[in-house]
Amino acid sequence: MKAKLLPVAILSGGLATRLRPLTGTIPKALVEVQGEPFVSHQLRLLERRGIERVVICAGYLGEMIRDFVGNGDSFGVEVEFVFDGDRLLGTGGAIRKALPRLGDSFFVLYGDSYLTCDYAAVQASFRESAKLALMTVFFNNGQWDTSNVEFIDGKILDYDKKKLTPRMRYIDYGLGVFQASAFEPIPDGEPYDLYELYKLLLLKGDLAAFEVGERFYEVGSLGGIEELSRYLEQSVELIDKH
Repeated sequence: MKAKLLPVAILSGGLATRLRPLTGTIPKALVEVQGEPFVSHQLRLLERRGIERVVICAGYLGEMIRDFVGNGDSFGVEVEFVFDGDRLLGTGGAIRKALPRLGDSFFVLYGDSYLTCDYAAVQASFRESAKLALMTVFFNNGQWDTSNVEFIDGKILDYDKKKLTPRMRYIDYGLGVFQASAFEPIPDGEPYDLYELYKLLLLKGDLAAFEVGERFYEVGSLGGIEELSRYLEQSVELIDKH
């Protein structure tokens, strides 16, 4: 019997300044990809991977995402929303606020990421590690974005977005798994970056890693949207042929 997959927290609170003017009046989740808002593709992918529950952490124009997604019925997943409130809480602060909806353990996915990896395998690795958190990594080697992880023999030796070294040939893939207790150091209701929590957990020896073999797709840039569009078009063609 397959283990039930953990809920997924999707971080959709950012201002998406890199996509202006596209995101001047809509949030990044609703940017059109292959004729549909991106969040449609993202939720359907999660459903196909076996995810049943999603909590969307919303900030900038988040009500528009809620109005479009609703309770998730049309995508085959149960969706709830937690809003930052009067000020943006950042990636870590938003998860901290959403903890009551997420349970003891959960996935965290960036709101602009389309990740085709095996979520069940990632979860199994997290459980086996018995650590507070797990980061998925991908051998990027500077190809798709700036590499920021030094990863050797299954372990993360260094992770830094600001102080890059030649030894960083991997990248934070964009999917994490956490125990809720990992967020205890974060002050409730205060802005906080998930990046800082990852660094803290690595320093404490409480961050596991899982290497993913397939590349990531994202809609955080115009180039990323074009690449994802091509990928989705090819995927439809492959399905049609079968």
